[in-house]
Amino acid sequence: MTTIEVTRNGSPSKKLVIGTVRPRQFLDSLKKTIFVVGSALVIFAAARNSVTWHLQRFWGASGNFWEKRWQDIYDSFDGNHHNLGVWGTNLLALVVFWFFNLFFFVIDLFGKPECLLKYKIQQDRNVPVDREKFKAALKQVLFNQTVVNVPLSYVWAHLLIWRGMKFDASDLPAFHWVLFELTIFILVEEFMFYYSHRLFHSPQLYKRFHKKHHEWTAPIGIISIYAHPLEHLISNMLPILMGPLIFGEHMF
Repeated sequence: MTTIEVTRNGSPSKKLVIGTVRPRQFLDSLKKTIFVVGSALVIFAAARNSVTWHLQRFWGASGNFWEKRWQDIYDSFDGNHHNLGVWGTNLLALVVFWFFNLFFFVIDLFGKPECLLKYKIQQDRNVPVDREKFKAALKQVLFNQTVVNVPLSYVWAHLLIWRGMKFDASDLPAFHWVLFELTIFILVEEFMFYYSHRLFHSPQLYKRFHKKHHEWTAPIGIISIYAHPLEHLISNMLPILMGPLIFGEHMF
């Protein structure tokens, strides 16, 4: 640990302690994580007897609705677990991602409807979006969603099957277990994304990889996965996939 005295107009002003910043930052992050997780658990414990009761009634009152819907999806892939794990998950991710971003495309490229532009945080930037810059970003996003995601999903599906993950409609998890898994998945994703993101902000990795993501100082929707392929793999995808891989319960 090194102490440096900072002077102002020739007189001592304050002292800086060098060498303890990173541990303190880590401890601060850990404290915040404990606070957030602890608060969430307290709220969940307080609300579970009311909120989850109503949701459980909905889940149960639906009878075999969820089983039938999942069976339809399962049958559409001819019961092939590998294809469901690879193509099913990628198809769902693509539909959700582009459903919302096509809406933002209209706003960003054409400025319509004008009544929504007032909600832009950086209202003086990217109105309208530079078409050439947008095309370059679109190519990178599509590359990440295909060339990176599909092979990764191939490996991920094999690992899930090896872990013994269930696929059949008759083995759907109980409602409270679904809530528990979702909570853990979110925590795992947030933890891994935060620290992998911080890793890519290190000088060695930022210049070579992460700088690409920050080319857009006023980002739009699709820039959420506009990144170098390696960063997209490590920081965007792995945090999402690790939770289900750890539990290996059910593809549902």
